[in-house]
Amino acid sequence: MNDPTFIIRSMTREEINTALDWAQDEGWNPGIFDADAFHAADEEGFLIGMLGDEKVAMISAIRYGEKFGHIGFYVVKPEYRGKGYGLQLWQAALDRLQGRMIGVDSVLTKREQYARSGFHFAHRNIGYRCKGGGLMPPMALCEKIVSMPFLSLDDIIAYDRDFFPEARRDFFQKWISIPYSTVIGMKENGKLVGFGVMRPCREGMKIAPLFADTPEIAETLFMIMRAQTREEENIFIDMPESNPLALDLAKRYGMEIVFETARMYTQNIPNLAISRTYGVTSPELG
Repeated sequence: MNDPTFIIRSMTREEINTALDWAQDEGWNPGIFDADAFHAADEEGFLIGMLGDEKVAMISAIRYGEKFGHIGFYVVKPEYRGKGYGLQLWQAALDRLQGRMIGVDSVLTKREQYARSGFHFAHRNIGYRCKGGGLMPPMALCEKIVSMPFLSLDDIIAYDRDFFPEARRDFFQKWISIPYSTVIGMKENGKLVGFGVMRPCREGMKIAPLFADTPEIAETLFMIMRAQTREEENIFIDMPESNPLALDLAKRYGMEIVFETARMYTQNIPNLAISRTYGVTSPELG
């Protein structure tokens, strides 16, 4: 180490690959090709804590629009924990999002810690796992399915506004272009009534998001995406506990719980379409 001073700065695009490696070490199972979409969401939103030449801590503080931000990827390397570096980085993230409503997905053991920083509990997200393969839904339902170019970015952004506090065009432009992904929607009378993305992760595939106007549409989209995978392959999805219809879907397909987080917000909890959310987009980016 040439310089013992602790410095906080924005990550480069290449360094976001390091963030994904650290997330894997924490057991979060990030997507293999997530970095481009994460960087596009906010090019200066990933912060790295440097002790001399060594990376010791990271966090994301993503700005969306003018009024919302989301904190994620909060990791301090084990050998540097308890030395105050994480607290400095946490404060830098809060400062970057000052004046905005802020969201975070906390591991359950850290809820009280986030509450002391002004975050209020909204709901739990439950991470599920199931095996791939399975049957396609009836042909009558499949006839309503659309993909690119008939499922446009404009369709997705307009539909997503019910599920997120701000528009996130730059993020979704990259998210729906991730290699080896399945991106599908359902349209009725020319209107989008459901939308899902399944992408490759360090382990298996993950469905994120899965939004739908009805549980039948959600199940149709889920079945189609699942059918694209191998029977021995694991599929992951994070569902809000406050949507019982999503939990019913998990039960019908024998999903097992592998992880849980608490979605928390500063200011007022936003009025989002949780009853139509069957899979959240990203615990790390909202």
